[in-house]
Amino acid sequence: MSSSFSLRPSLQIFLTVACTAMAYFCVGLPLAVLPGWVHLDLGYSAVIAGVAISMQYVATVSSRRLVGSMADTVGPKQSIMVGFSCCLGSGIAAVLAGWIARMDHHGTMVPLAALGVILLSRILLGCGESMIGTGSIAWAIARTHPAHTARVISWNGIATYGAIALGAPVGTWLYAAGGMEAVGAALLVTGLLGLVFAWPQLATPAMQAERLPFRAVFLRVLPYGLALALGAIGFGVISAFIALYYAARGWAEAWVALSTFGCCFVLARILFLGAIARHGGLKVALAFLGLETLGLLLVWAGAHAWVAAAGAGLAGFGFALIFPALGMIVVDLAPPQNRGSAIGAYSMFTDVALCAVGPVAGLLAANVSYGAPFLFGALSSLCGAVLVGLLLRGKVKQGRHGRAVSASGMS
Repeated sequence: MSSSFSLRPSLQIFLTVACTAMAYFCVGLPLAVLPGWVHLDLGYSAVIAGVAISMQYVATVSSRRLVGSMADTVGPKQSIMVGFSCCLGSGIAAVLAGWIARMDHHGTMVPLAALGVILLSRILLGCGESMIGTGSIAWAIARTHPAHTARVISWNGIATYGAIALGAPVGTWLYAAGGMEAVGAALLVTGLLGLVFAWPQLATPAMQAERLPFRAVFLRVLPYGLALALGAIGFGVISAFIALYYAARGWAEAWVALSTFGCCFVLARILFLGAIARHGGLKVALAFLGLETLGLLLVWAGAHAWVAAAGAGLAGFGFALIFPALGMIVVDLAPPQNRGSAIGAYSMFTDVALCAVGPVAGLLAANVSYGAPFLFGALSSLCGAVLVGLLLRGKVKQGRHGRAVSASGMS
């Protein structure tokens, strides 16, 4: 084994998690400004603004199967390199979209062209997110040991939402200083830095063993993925509509809510990661889905900006443990040579939820109120809690019939 892989597990995990952080910094950059740019600057409806946000997740879910197979067959480092190339391309497209939108225009052709190019940027960013998000987890586990899976998933999540929390205010500042072109330039530079960072690190060899078909892996993951998807809807409505919600109520600085969400997410990961091993993945997921539901209800009912920001923080705190709690179970459901596919299939449920939530929540915002998407998110996470409760009840019944159930919730 290469000396690179004799490094301490914590350092190995850090090196891969840094790739995740750069990828999701890219994701965070346009989050707080893109809906307003599409809705106010280009003149399109809230539904189209939601579609622009969701287009990233369309690309992410469409590429998950390819990414999982790539990580299993040619190695996760290669998928990460492709992912950073996509982030770089997304930045180029965003710069071009901003330049087109600034052109003196009459009629609809220039806004339509700018919208088309920004949708291309979102597609490339979604592919990059998928490649790097799945690849980083698989790479970290391969560079350490499956026993470190909980730490890998947790650190990866901290990097994900911590980077989004940082990217949102930076994107807001760049947009105020130089418009969409400045946001696109930051995407481009971050993608390039990611390529430079990942390139010298040694790749892990692909495992040579017979692999399960993706369909078989998907079916094993299905019930846990559905619960994850229902919890992810809350994050989707916050990321896609908190900026418009604040604007509709005359509140400034929507990035505060996004950053509060991300900071509370990171705090929960730091404080409660050990709870998964102590209480089991299903019990932890159930409790934190309940917290997310309460947070989203607080955003929906909040009469002041600080109340909505506090609700976003509670929702982020609740969402934090859902992925690793259920992910610990999922990673154990497939053989090691299918680990990338299992991670990709599981993550796909988040992508599907985020892909669908933009248009659905956009319709609710346009036809009911800008607060309605947050009530929709609360009801969805409540349904996720019900599903996890049913899975937990099934596990308890298995235990009573003499089947082994581990402390982590894995059968």
